[in-house]
Amino acid sequence: LRRDRIGFVFQAPYLIPFLDVTDNVALLPMLAGRSDAEARRRAVELLEALDVAHRARAMPSQLSGGEQQRVSIARALVNRPPVILADEPTAPLDSERAMAVIRILNQMARQYETAIIVVTHDEKIIPTFKRIYHIRDGRTVEEAGEGRSFE
Repeated sequence: LRRDRIGFVFQAPYLIPFLDVTDNVALLPMLAGRSDAEARRRAVELLEALDVAHRARAMPSQLSGGEQQRVSIARALVNRPPVILADEPTAPLDSERAMAVIRILNQMARQYETAIIVVTHDEKIIPTFKRIYHIRDGRTVEEAGEGRSFE
């Protein structure tokens, strides 16, 4: 269930240290029974979208923190799960890359009918989501109105 139906993006990337970038992303579809070629094609497609394709053969230890996080985001998206849980997905990223990542997450939500649940303290990304909930005094409160879109 977890491998096929839920994508996870953690604050720390948790990449497999002995696999290169492409294999870190392609591993999940391979475990799900997809061909190596299909798994690698999907991996490269996402690495390009997240601007880390130039690091495809690098090992995790050779990547910056932001690059590692973008690879972990690609890994969460690669199986096109119906639900993505993201805990501070933009924390290690600069503002420009953070907004690019949020655009990709929102695009995936629309394209693949994926629900994305993001927990964040990053005020800049909050308005980009359709539904926004805040936890105040132990209660969940929905913010009025829909978030703006990147379209």
